[in-house]
Amino acid sequence: MLPGVTPDGAAARPSDRAGPVGVVGAGLVGLATAREIALRQFPVVVFEKEAAVAQHQSGHNSGVVHAGIYYAPGSDKAVLCRRGVELLRGYCAEHRLPWDARGKLVVARDATETARLRDLERRAAANGVPGVRWLDGGGIRDLEPDVAGQAALLSPTTAIVDYPAIARALADDVVRLGGQVLTSTAVAQIRSRGEDAVHVVTPAQTYRLSRLVICAGLQADLLATAAGDGAAPEIIPFRGEYLRLRPHVRDRVRHLVYPVPDPAYPFLGVHLTPRIGGEVDLGPNAVLALAREGYRWRDVSAAQLARLARSAAFRRMARHNWRSGVRELRGSLSRRAYLAEARSYLPWLQPDDVMQAPAGVRAQAVDPDGSLVDDFRIHRAGPVVAVRNAPSPAATASLAIAERIVARLSLPA
Repeated sequence: MLPGVTPDGAAARPSDRAGPVGVVGAGLVGLATAREIALRQFPVVVFEKEAAVAQHQSGHNSGVVHAGIYYAPGSDKAVLCRRGVELLRGYCAEHRLPWDARGKLVVARDATETARLRDLERRAAANGVPGVRWLDGGGIRDLEPDVAGQAALLSPTTAIVDYPAIARALADDVVRLGGQVLTSTAVAQIRSRGEDAVHVVTPAQTYRLSRLVICAGLQADLLATAAGDGAAPEIIPFRGEYLRLRPHVRDRVRHLVYPVPDPAYPFLGVHLTPRIGGEVDLGPNAVLALAREGYRWRDVSAAQLARLARSAAFRRMARHNWRSGVRELRGSLSRRAYLAEARSYLPWLQPDDVMQAPAGVRAQAVDPDGSLVDDFRIHRAGPVVAVRNAPSPAATASLAIAERIVARLSLPA
């Protein structure tokens, strides 16, 4: 047991008020935060309901280290992504974890997308993304003969990594620094006790903590509400389904290849992503999941369906975005329809060139008016800091987000 972690009801000692700090969620952001706390010589305990770390968003993403092209200058995403890239590169080098600066092409397929690509070029410059270069159609073919487009931005520093391996290394760091990572330990209840104490109830015991950080991804809004933080937004889960290129075609494209994103949505479109293990994935789409951890169509939660039925935010979101929802649903049900978007920049792709790959589920935050939350949201209520929205590029920015969270904890010197 960590110093200062006492069963509920034990008399509080002065040392109890100075620590420990709890973190709910052993994904990348939670583990990076726990490591940052441990580096500052505070006792820390991580609660993770799964049997291993990085079992949800941190282990089901495309493995990309984003360079910072897409994000509004001055936004948390822009600032923390650029800071996070440098921290993550150093971390991977220190721990001898793979870092493949494969480079990315963001491809414009028509005149409208070419105009939007110029906007991305300006954003990349404002965000300090290094080496970004404009390519015309001939420049695209020089780099990638099998990629079609009118124009593209080349981001040579965009990299791919093994995020589950990074998460395991972070967990090892926490333990080495004196903290605990408690897997198979679900949080059943959270009770705030003034400004300097919070009790976390697990099936085995109750922990008295001086601070609590909620980095629970798909469960973030439910746990934040349970902790007394009623701030919006709420989480609506979207499944991201991937296809994987079969071995006979996976070497036809070397770079990551992305379409120009629709500025109305916080999704980047169906893109082609080489993986550290040699596979090449195509996706994801964005389909409403019928469970918080609904990785398959048959994963249906009655509780989640009831929450959606009661949610005014969900109804407003659906009313605003139903056309996109229908298009994404069609792609989910038809492989040919799914491939149609990718064929606009990879015209040689055929259904026989791909197979199914593991899906992920994105925790999409939605404000009460039905708008999709784009930027990171981190909120403090008393001794509890809740990460209410941490979509991509949160994996890239995880070490920088951890710095931001720990600064908000106001830990005693």
